Amino acid sequence: MSNYFDNTAMVQVINKWKWHIVTITVIAAILGAIFSSARFITPMYKSEAVLYPGNVAAYSDETFTEQMLQIMQSNEIMDSMVEKFDLMKHYNIDKSYKYWKTALVSEYRENVRISRTPYDAVLVKVLDKDPETACAMVNEIIRLYNVKVGTMHKIKRAETVEMYKRQLQEKQMFIDSLKSHMAEISTNYGVMEYESQSREVTRGYLNNGGGSKKNDDVTEMKSNVQKYGPEIIALTQLIESESMAYSQVKLDYEQELRFYNANMTFSNVISAPYVADKKSFPVRWVVVALCAMAACVLSILVAYVLEHKNNKAE
Repeated sequence: MSNYFDNTAMVQVINKWKWHIVTITVIAAILGAIFSSARFITPMYKSEAVLYPGNVAAYSDETFTEQMLQIMQSNEIMDSMVEKFDLMKHYNIDKSYKYWKTALVSEYRENVRISRTPYDAVLVKVLDKDPETACAMVNEIIRLYNVKVGTMHKIKRAETVEMYKRQLQEKQMFIDSLKSHMAEISTNYGVMEYESQSREVTRGYLNNGGGSKKNDDVTEMKSNVQKYGPEIIALTQLIESESMAYSQVKLDYEQELRFYNANMTFSNVISAPYVADKKSFPVRWVVVALCAMAACVLSILVAYVLEHKNNKAE
């Protein structure tokens, strides 16, 4: 008895049943062409965009691309897309269905794909029965991403701006209190500038004969300068130091305020989406080829099995 998988026997079977095999293959190809038509399978059009994140800040150890993926795949953006494009109706999902939410999420995730490219960019791809809707959905995902990141940055920067604002107010109050104290000393004791007034006291002593003839004004000035002069020096240095610190904080505050008020985008689109003029699914020649190949192989196997049974019966 010949081996069940003998090639010679297989060739003989194919040669004997060739017209049957050809007929079945052709019929399968025709059926594949018919059932892959728009009448049976809704054609889907593809729109896609490639983009990189930009003007973003780190929130954890994840990369900026991973951060973009997380935000674009978030439920918040999905819910906004569902509302914007009325996807419940668009996907023909009945809300009275018990598991409508699961069905909606499944349909959305199947038609909206957001993934990382080999070059660490983000690919946003949407399949839809309407090519214009597919393109609009890609653009809307990018817009929602910019809005979401902008909102996150505003919240974060608002806290920083408020912190700098409080710091400026506190420093200004402290500087004002130092100046007020310095003005009080100047008003009450006439001490305003230690070095120049020390020279004036010395000149007063010299002009009045070295001490025996010095008048009461010079004596009082000498006493005040000796008593309050060091404090005036300390206050002057402290005001200068605090004023420099105030200026630096003010620069930081103004920079954060500029970023807070700026209308920025957070994505750099490398490849913009466009309205497709040719369907992406199904690819009819692939369906026809697979149907024909499957029918051909199956018919050969059936013919071989039948021949094998006939040979055993004889």
